[in-house]
Amino acid sequence: MALVPQTAPQTTVVLPTYAGVERAARTLAGVAHCTPVVTSNSLNRALGAEIFFKCEPMQRTGAFKFRGAFNALSNLSDAQRAAGVVAYSSGNHAQAIAASGQILGVPTTIVMPHDAPQAKRAATEGYGAQIVSYDRYTEKRDEIAADLAHKHGYTIIPPFNHPDVICGQGTAGKELLEQTGGLDALVVCVGGGGLISGCALAASVLSPGCRVYGVEPAAGDDVRQSLAAGQIVQIAPPKSIADGALTAAPGDMTFAVMRELVTDVVTVSDAQLVLTMRWFAQRLKLVVEPTGCLAAAAVLQRVLPIEPGARIGVIVSGGNVDLASYGAFLSDPQYDGDWVVTE
Repeated sequence: MALVPQTAPQTTVVLPTYAGVERAARTLAGVAHCTPVVTSNSLNRALGAEIFFKCEPMQRTGAFKFRGAFNALSNLSDAQRAAGVVAYSSGNHAQAIAASGQILGVPTTIVMPHDAPQAKRAATEGYGAQIVSYDRYTEKRDEIAADLAHKHGYTIIPPFNHPDVICGQGTAGKELLEQTGGLDALVVCVGGGGLISGCALAASVLSPGCRVYGVEPAAGDDVRQSLAAGQIVQIAPPKSIADGALTAAPGDMTFAVMRELVTDVVTVSDAQLVLTMRWFAQRLKLVVEPTGCLAAAAVLQRVLPIEPGARIGVIVSGGNVDLASYGAFLSDPQYDGDWVVTE
């Protein structure tokens, strides 16, 4: 896969701060759900550690994305709200923007790949959004959104590279740390880096000694490669069952935060994601989408080092999976293996 280093932008990027996460928490109070944290005694015994799962499948629209979307739309001017917004997403950000727009009375348009999961497309339409389809392998979604914004006066709300989105997503990490107390490590799924950036801001203040790890699909490790190269790296459009993490490059804002606050980024395979989906279903009775399993897979499959007695927080990012696909993943023998690697 060809790598194209991206030249650093010449303008100064104003980065989000933990103060922004606190403001987002106030904006979201009484609107977003404070999702539960669950544990598994058998898993803790197997790993010799304490694992805390933050259950964002129980968030409004079924994923953490509602936090950033609602925060971003809440901070629009009256004129921007009246004109409407445009976003691009394979599903969870799309649903979050559409639902937030419905609540706040903001018209929404979503640029969505034609191969996005049907369940996510249907839910997005159900919240009243207008969908513009595109081919993720031959067209550029940000260019389509920019053209729509120019023609109609929409405000673009990107899925991750936006300060209000990052700070909204960071409230998931803030809540987790308030629910559990200090952690030795926090493990977060990574697409474009909005969630991990916000959570890292929260951890840097609420649990300063906490190491923050990101987890990407093996086929789409643009963030891992970017951090290793010390600059943003663009990869070819990746293919993985983790459709919510199929970015080709991090944003300049998320990259800067991750470079400063994230300890490391690792990858997991599609097979490891399915094994983790099965574990969630069997042991915790949770329906988790493949992308939502990224962070947990790195823990269950011991991709990350686990020190004896460590307290580890895991963001389970979403549960929006087509039920037919979900059933196929759970029953497909090609993904057979051990749910939890204990040694």
